[in-house]
Amino acid sequence: MQHYLNYVNGQWRDASRQLEVINPATDKVFATIARASIEDADAAMEAAQRCVNSGALTDVRPVKRAAWMLKAAEAIREIAEEGALILCRENGKNLDTAREEFDEAARLFEYYGGMTDKIEGVSIPLGKDYVDFTQYIPMGISVQIIPWNFPVSICARSLAPALAAGNAVVIKSPEVSPLAISLLIKALEKAGFPQGAINLLCGKGSEVGTHLVKHHDTNHIVFTGSVATGQRILKDAAERAIPSVMELGGKSAAIAFADVDIEQLLRSVKIGVFYNSGQVCSAMSRLLVHRSRYEEVKKAVVQLAESLTVGIGENHAELTPVVSRNHRQQILTMVDNAREEGANVLTGGKAADLEGYFVLPTIIEASADMSIAQEEVFGPVMVIMPFDDEDQAVAIANGTEYGLVAGVFGENLNQTLRVANRLIAGQVFINEWFASGVETPFGGVGLSGFGREKGQEAIYSYVQTRNIGIRLKHSV
Repeated sequence: MQHYLNYVNGQWRDASRQLEVINPATDKVFATIARASIEDADAAMEAAQRCVNSGALTDVRPVKRAAWMLKAAEAIREIAEEGALILCRENGKNLDTAREEFDEAARLFEYYGGMTDKIEGVSIPLGKDYVDFTQYIPMGISVQIIPWNFPVSICARSLAPALAAGNAVVIKSPEVSPLAISLLIKALEKAGFPQGAINLLCGKGSEVGTHLVKHHDTNHIVFTGSVATGQRILKDAAERAIPSVMELGGKSAAIAFADVDIEQLLRSVKIGVFYNSGQVCSAMSRLLVHRSRYEEVKKAVVQLAESLTVGIGENHAELTPVVSRNHRQQILTMVDNAREEGANVLTGGKAADLEGYFVLPTIIEASADMSIAQEEVFGPVMVIMPFDDEDQAVAIANGTEYGLVAGVFGENLNQTLRVANRLIAGQVFINEWFASGVETPFGGVGLSGFGREKGQEAIYSYVQTRNIGIRLKHSV
């Protein structure tokens, strides 16, 4: 059984305690990892602060940081196969999906490597006796708390722009799925980043995560996870007005109009709801269908759900286990509550008869006010309901406290664009769920959080603007 370590100040570091890592497909422990303590967290912060104070990241020409970033991308690709297998076993996900995470991580380092020397200020005219300009300077130490659903790609999503902008980073990995991030950091060791620029801790969020958020040297916080945890972090961050990027939950809706291409829609349903067993904050968790096509689409969606292969990720199953026993129970409890409220479970809604933490693909017919249509399930569960006109569809889609993504499906471009402009969401897809990339900004409104990840816009979440004004002295 392999044992994994924390990474502090350029060294791999063990701890007196450890955490067990369970394979969700087998319900068996297959590895352990050092459980970081408060002392480990302080050591990581001290290392990051020394890196910041030394100017090792910021005194070099930006092209030097670009070289480190591009080397990092190359190193990530070199360990992608090994890392994907570990990620598959610790997280339960499909092996191809795990490979995609490492591919995206490498792409993120390439993308932000290209931005290191393009974070440019501006000159502001104040009259002939003045010179005024702005600078973008790094935040300092960025504390990044990573979720378990896409640990490698989400870690890279915040780590890459932070480093590109010149910040030192302390990462708190998820205790239920921490191993593949360790491989990611091992790859980054080869890139040449200064000592203390990258630090990795695996510990309990209530202990190490809270300590990092409250630490007096923390200058910036990035969090992806649940609304409740995000709210607690924001309360602590407010004590010192620490800038934060928050990517929280979602209850995203797709609107399918009468002229929808059903085959196109079904391709999006498959990836939108069942990709990574629905453990995706931007999942297509609600499908609103024009009443004239409702029965047809409902039948097709149920058939799709029932056709999926359910099994372990290493065997390339289409639907793999959810991450833990507790998470499976939370999903099934929400489905049971939906039944009690009068929702109609069309298919699934129970655990699969397999060894691990499997939930069958689930389609539920429900009204917009039911809890299953309002609350994030974070599993392979989709709610379907009819609508009669455009206004009603928009009202239902916007009728939750979330606003992460949304989608519109139909052949009438005027209608789809008109509706897209009315949807309250940080990102809207038309005729393809997840029509995006590392180049497109991602983030939400409302309870889905604030700030943007990915795209050029994200880099400005990792810098502060400083203005310098100069009064020129007249010559005698």
